[in-house]
Amino acid sequence: MKADIKSMTIEELSQLLAAMGQQKYRALQIFRWMAKGAAGFDEMTNLPQKLRAELNETAYIEKLKPEKIQVSKKDGTRKYLFRLKSGNAIESVFLKYHYGNSVCISSQAGCRMGCAFCASAIGGRAHNLSAAEILDQVISIQQDTGEKVGNVVVMGIGEPFDNYDNLCRFISLIHAEEGLNMSLRAITVSTCGIIPKIEAFGRDFPQVNLAISLHAPNDEIRNRLMPINKKYPMKELLEACEKHTEITGRRITFEYSMIRGINDEKAHAEELATKLQGMLCHVNLIPLNPVSEREYEAADRKSVEVFRKALEDKGVQVTVRRELGTDIDGACGQLRLGF
Repeated sequence: MKADIKSMTIEELSQLLAAMGQQKYRALQIFRWMAKGAAGFDEMTNLPQKLRAELNETAYIEKLKPEKIQVSKKDGTRKYLFRLKSGNAIESVFLKYHYGNSVCISSQAGCRMGCAFCASAIGGRAHNLSAAEILDQVISIQQDTGEKVGNVVVMGIGEPFDNYDNLCRFISLIHAEEGLNMSLRAITVSTCGIIPKIEAFGRDFPQVNLAISLHAPNDEIRNRLMPINKKYPMKELLEACEKHTEITGRRITFEYSMIRGINDEKAHAEELATKLQGMLCHVNLIPLNPVSEREYEAADRKSVEVFRKALEDKGVQVTVRRELGTDIDGACGQLRLGF
């Protein structure tokens, strides 16, 4: 089987090349070529032809090509459908904000968490993405747009902590100064609440931002919306979050999709506030985005504002997310295996 060198750290790549009788600086050359988006070894013109031929025989470069690109007429958001070698598809989104360009990327083909309002869980999980497949979403989007990506959010299809080893490898690769050299503080990882991995992540990557898909003020509602809560209930989850902030010194974001008649009442906000008061956190309210296969509807704007004010009155920091890409099903909760 050929080696997936885009999933290798520069140290691992150096070892591979040393075994081929090559000097270590060749690893740096190859690593930089891949970060620029090289699709094959023959593009690496500063490598000897003999080495390129050897690499073609023993290794490959993971390269995602967009099968389809949709562009929002509202705000210029771009949604990408990437077809994988497995035949499965993933989606990624390029978003322009006043503070710079962001991409929302996928960590799995499908998702097995089963959240009741999310399109990504429809059909379950097909497989975990390799570190290279996660990384190349960013590289391919930069190539397509010709613009530098300043922030990465691992919040697309899949539960990142359900693919923990490849997630960690991806973060190390995108942070490497020899490659994209992205600041750890410019990366956000979103999880539905897998407690053991929250604890590990705080130790492994204390500078990376953590977001928790909460979406409920209590276990009764969260059990209905998010099956993971039956394994890791809210009290234990919030304790893990508080411990995470103590270890890292960094604020946690709680994502809260506002669903009409389910979790959008003022009393829900007040109940949530009592559980979050004193924690280093902020709540990001997300007006639910429509998913044709799901029964839930978005809370109206008035309910969102009442909810926001109730949290603020209790001293909880809160924002209402500006939704981009809703007209191309590119907003939070709308990504799926294909379109």
